[in-house]
Amino acid sequence: MDVHRAFDRAADRDGLRLQLAGLPGLDTYLTAGSAAGVAAGLPVLCAEAARVGEPGYEPRLLVGGGLLLNHVPGLRAAGLDAFHVGGAVRRGGWTGPVDVTAVRTWRGILDAPVAVG
Repeated sequence: MDVHRAFDRAADRDGLRLQLAGLPGLDTYLTAGSAAGVAAGLPVLCAEAARVGEPGYEPRLLVGGGLLLNHVPGLRAAGLDAFHVGGAVRRGGWTGPVDVTAVRTWRGILDAPVAVG
């Protein structure tokens, strides 16, 4: 089970995580780190990635919601490794067909070694 961007609109992300901690089957949070999208949520996502293993921070973070290719290196360096690219690989957004070239580009970025330092 995943929680689909609920944290992005929560007044208290940490409190919500603690309320959901231990919920059977909850293994993934889809989040942009902000209701305004990944660009605005980068600091939150990186801070939450550093808390993996703490109570409420066991579920995996699946980053999505305005995710761009240039966000990925910093997110990966922070330890995040799951990305929802939905609209990013569709010309014209969600209503358009999947663009095979865009998928290949994303795949190349995601398969690249993680930069350290």
